[in-house]
Amino acid sequence: MRVVIAEDDALLREGLALLLAAEGIEVLAAVDNAADLLAAVTEKAPDALIVDVRLPPDFSDEGLRAAIEARRTRPELPVLVLSSYVEDTYASALLSKGGVGVGYLLKERVGKVQSFLDALHRVAEGGTAIDPEVIAQLLVRRRAGDPLHALTAREREVLALMAEGLSNTDLSERLVISEGAVNKHIRNIFAKLGLQPSDSGHRRVLAVLAYLKA
Repeated sequence: MRVVIAEDDALLREGLALLLAAEGIEVLAAVDNAADLLAAVTEKAPDALIVDVRLPPDFSDEGLRAAIEARRTRPELPVLVLSSYVEDTYASALLSKGGVGVGYLLKERVGKVQSFLDALHRVAEGGTAIDPEVIAQLLVRRRAGDPLHALTAREREVLALMAEGLSNTDLSERLVISEGAVNKHIRNIFAKLGLQPSDSGHRRVLAVLAYLKA
């Protein structure tokens, strides 16, 4: 895997670069601002981005806007966004663009190295890796008439865990139910969200995006 990192904190930026290099992941560039991030995407064609939401000069949403712009030019480019705390508006902005390979983690998760690496690989492979705290805040803002209201409590629970990136086996273990039951819940979720086998894109990812969009 070949990645570009955009993080203004020099210690975290270099720490991430060293961590990824130790895992055999090539860091094509490690930059501290949005302009250099977009230039690196154009020049080096990375397999994935790791981007801090807040970058210079204003430290508001420059990183997120750069990630969205990168995905506008390369819709399938996987992006893992890091944030110091839950910023649900920013998460919704990224997720609302659709596509595959999106992640949003709190920076504190980086300290759990294996969990962070697992999340990066899931995103790079076209999946999702959404922090549970981000999920909780996004759920507060569901719209009236949202198709998710048709889901049962158990189906919503299954979909929330799917958003974290858990596999069917993981879901089975977490919920203490059989994999057959997990498959049945997922089929019901797809049907209620109108995701047919002919839909373009990965239905599992489409379901997660429908769940997370504000």
